[in-house]
Amino acid sequence: MNQLTKRSENYSKWYNEIVVKSGLAEFSGIRGFMIIKPYGYSLWERIKQELDQMLKKTGHKNVYFPLLIPKSLFLKEKEHSEIFSEGCAIVTHSNLSKYMEKLIIDSKSKLQEELVIRPTSESIIWKTYKRWIQSYRDLPILLNQWGNALRWEMRTRFFLRTTEFLWQEGHTAHSTETEAIEEAKKILNIYTYFSEKIMAIPVLQGVKPYMDKFSGSDITYCIEALMQDGKALQIGTSHFLGQNFSKAFGVQFTNYNGEKEYAWGTSWGISTRLIGGLIMSHSDDKGLILPPKIAPIQIVIIPIYQKNNKNDINKIAEKILNILEKEGVRVKYDNRVVYTPGWKYHEYEMKGIPIRISIGPNEIKNEKVEIFRRDTYEKTYISWIHLKDLIFKLLEDIQKNIYQKAFRRTEKMILKSDNYDDFKRKIKNLEGFVFAHWDGTKNTGKKIQEETEATIRCIPFPYKKEKGKCIYSGNTSLQRVVFSKSY
Repeated sequence: MNQLTKRSENYSKWYNEIVVKSGLAEFSGIRGFMIIKPYGYSLWERIKQELDQMLKKTGHKNVYFPLLIPKSLFLKEKEHSEIFSEGCAIVTHSNLSKYMEKLIIDSKSKLQEELVIRPTSESIIWKTYKRWIQSYRDLPILLNQWGNALRWEMRTRFFLRTTEFLWQEGHTAHSTETEAIEEAKKILNIYTYFSEKIMAIPVLQGVKPYMDKFSGSDITYCIEALMQDGKALQIGTSHFLGQNFSKAFGVQFTNYNGEKEYAWGTSWGISTRLIGGLIMSHSDDKGLILPPKIAPIQIVIIPIYQKNNKNDINKIAEKILNILEKEGVRVKYDNRVVYTPGWKYHEYEMKGIPIRISIGPNEIKNEKVEIFRRDTYEKTYISWIHLKDLIFKLLEDIQKNIYQKAFRRTEKMILKSDNYDDFKRKIKNLEGFVFAHWDGTKNTGKKIQEETEATIRCIPFPYKKEKGKCIYSGNTSLQRVVFSKSY
């Protein structure tokens, strides 16, 4: 198998190669649309399974709304539609099959109303809420949808920025402003827990500056992570919508006092971008490194056959396989004879399987198995009799080690700057999160981005007031914000 380009030589090329060579995805031939292969989709299924359980435990229920949204609905909330319309795809005709041979579109096939392929679902959901919500007794509504969305992208990259992507989008309606804000913050904390405890990616919580908030929202909360190259990646967002969509769609309810008022809303989501973040947070020059809690396969067992030992090895391997499966471990026994053990070692290192168990003649003789850790490349020998007792501790140790490595790296890349020359040097040479004063104006943020490529990632939690001067304009600032180059 061909080796990967080193991260130090060409980080972007390394990333694209690791996606393809590990079997996560490949190009489809249509710009911005990728084919997610079985291994990549199994990783998305793990993300979906873990996060879905967390959302259901907090009272959210899954639902599915149509992919196509009538244009008139989409345009209802002005701020929302103005921004998202730039990346929309629209269906204008139907019943084209009899015309496709000549590539002719007949006027008879034109739709009476054009349909927007959803970039996000607020409009169609709030149209539906108008029918569902009449009284305070109907609230809150806590919905979640797993599906896909489409937003045209000029520059695309596997998982990180694709025209079509898979995602989870939550939509809730509440009777009070306080309850809706609490919901948006609760989801942010769920995303934070999921990122740090399941995906082993340390994140920074914060609020987007007013000019970067989600269109149609009052507040956008976010979590940001640093990748190995020092660039930031937005992991997830949670939006307090205020009453913007309820007013646009006329969603009113009768409150406790018998008075009519508009509902309060939230929306929030993560996407297949998480897979890109997982790759760039942990992987190395030999392939993926996956935290055990999210890995589709936690352990792979590889036999080393020689002459007449196949039956003996199979018996031990299958016994270990059955024990681990009964304990809920996601384990695979690769007993294919068309590939050598060395080829398999390389394959599963590339795929980032946390633990590899090898069983050969020496292991049979000594009643032990060889344990290989993908995160540290350490090899140990463990008696197969005690394997069940030790395997969970080992998986836990690997999970913690992967997180701590990412955490220590992130800590080193959290910087502070008090003047523009120093800021430019740090952004150019060190990258990372740079905490610096900003005067709060859109124009200053734009100028800094034009000159350094760094953007304001968030106003960090917890809010800490600290008087200072904006690094660019010199005007008064009340607190630092987080700048970084980003994906």
